Amino acid sequence: MTQPPEQVSPSAVPAAAPPVAGRRAPASWPPTAVLPVDSQIATLVGRVWRPGLGPSVVAVRNGELIDVTDTFPTVRDLTESDNPAKALSEAPGEPLGPVDAILANTPPETRDTTRPHLLAPVDLHVVKAAGVTFAASMLERVIEERVRGDAGAAADARADIHALIGTTTPRPGSPEAATLREVLVAEGRWSQYLEVGLGPDAEIFTKAPVLAAVGTAVDAGVRRDSTWNNPEPEVVLVVSSAGTIVGATLGNDVNLRDIEGRSALLLPQAKDNNASAALGPFVRLFDTGFTLDDVRAATVTLTVDGEDGYHLDGESSMTMISRDPADLAAQLLSSHCYPDGAVLYLGTMFAPTADRHSPGLGFTHDDGDVVTVASPRLGALTNRIRPADACEPWTFGIADLMRTLTTRAAAAAVAADADADAAAADRGPAAERSRGAL
Repeated sequence: MTQPPEQVSPSAVPAAAPPVAGRRAPASWPPTAVLPVDSQIATLVGRVWRPGLGPSVVAVRNGELIDVTDTFPTVRDLTESDNPAKALSEAPGEPLGPVDAILANTPPETRDTTRPHLLAPVDLHVVKAAGVTFAASMLERVIEERVRGDAGAAADARADIHALIGTTTPRPGSPEAATLREVLVAEGRWSQYLEVGLGPDAEIFTKAPVLAAVGTAVDAGVRRDSTWNNPEPEVVLVVSSAGTIVGATLGNDVNLRDIEGRSALLLPQAKDNNASAALGPFVRLFDTGFTLDDVRAATVTLTVDGEDGYHLDGESSMTMISRDPADLAAQLLSSHCYPDGAVLYLGTMFAPTADRHSPGLGFTHDDGDVVTVASPRLGALTNRIRPADACEPWTFGIADLMRTLTTRAAAAAVAADADADAAAADRGPAAERSRGAL
């Protein structure tokens, strides 16, 4: 397993480009591109809503979506198989239409409810997230804590923290990290965020309930009472119940900085809100052409386009993560079982600090921002930011999924019996003709 370097330093590792703000024409909505650049060789699985049938598991083949639900009733069933990529490539299915057409039908305000639309690409997996996994994000969390969620005080706190710690931090759990901890404790400057950023134990929390994540081309939510918030572009691992990392997708771990900054005990309110966990567009399963090493080398880009012409670019390089993705997945399962598997957001180094509105207040979302998280080999996840209570409500739960699958299985059984009866009826006259010939 590839280990992270002893020192995680922006001066020692090729730095990601800092967020750059400007103005341009508003981004088009809905999005028109979601697939990886090498989609023709990628093993991609997702989910769509089919009217009359409910959530359906789909494979992407030559730009078309193929319903493979008869073989894999849930994505969970696929990711728990011995070789998910091979199993998906061999599964028969029903063509539903081009990815582009189903993507275009996904935004709720223009959706034709008689046709399929995209969903988040996971179902029964527990949705977890790792935090404070990049030096840059660790320092920003410390700043939030220091200013108690007050965006106007962040600039002075940022200068103070950088003067105290610098931008070079030791590998979490290393002897160097322990030494730094002792110094900071002695000076009364220790922080709970430094504990998880430098200590042996990673921060891993529940991002959303099962089935609550949203996919691409739909709205993502922030609370109306939040005045300091930002997107968090991340790679998301898909982990089986046995701890095997079977694939990856993209995520936006929408973050409310003011609420978490008031108290870390408010993390659930800052992280888990209606439509606040975006995933997609598809899960890319690991195969000979795409492995965990490709995740380790990935660059995740972010664009934010406001309705007023505001534009922001940023990126996160996975080479700068302070904990190896495999280590984070191992910590996830170190003291808990997930019989249906889990997905794990890996964290981000993106922390926009440039002022968007008033001087000294940094970045925060406006209603209608179009946010795109992209990586060449994982595709593009695009969402429009709205107040959480204005996004589509989460109403389809686990019991609903079980009922739709039961109904679908019963309908398939009835269809199979009808086919068998028809075949038997066809054989009857043929047998009579055969006997007559004798």
